[in-house]
Amino acid sequence: MARTFERLVEQQIQKALAEGKLRGLEGEGKPLPDRSGEAFTDMATAVAVRIMAEAGAMPEEFKIKKLLEAAKTSYREAEGDEARLVAMALIAELEQRYNIAVEARRRFLGS
Repeated sequence: MARTFERLVEQQIQKALAEGKLRGLEGEGKPLPDRSGEAFTDMATAVAVRIMAEAGAMPEEFKIKKLLEAAKTSYREAEGDEARLVAMALIAELEQRYNIAVEARRRFLGS
């Protein structure tokens, strides 16, 4: 059954190629985007997040995660104890906000 489905999909792809329907698509000729972060999430969540990101509607936890990554970079590049302390405080606050947002999503989705 899986082989039959694979053949059907391949036939449809070849048909679309022959008809030129796969030319001029957005991103054609460009490398695929890096989605290595999706390896640790289920497929449905990864697809939903990608759709929201493309629409410009990122969930709060993903916005916070980006800020957290920037704060960690800032900590690594910080010069002096005072700058490191400020960066550490920001990291702690963002980690707490991130964990709260993740827990809220999990409770909302019932998972």
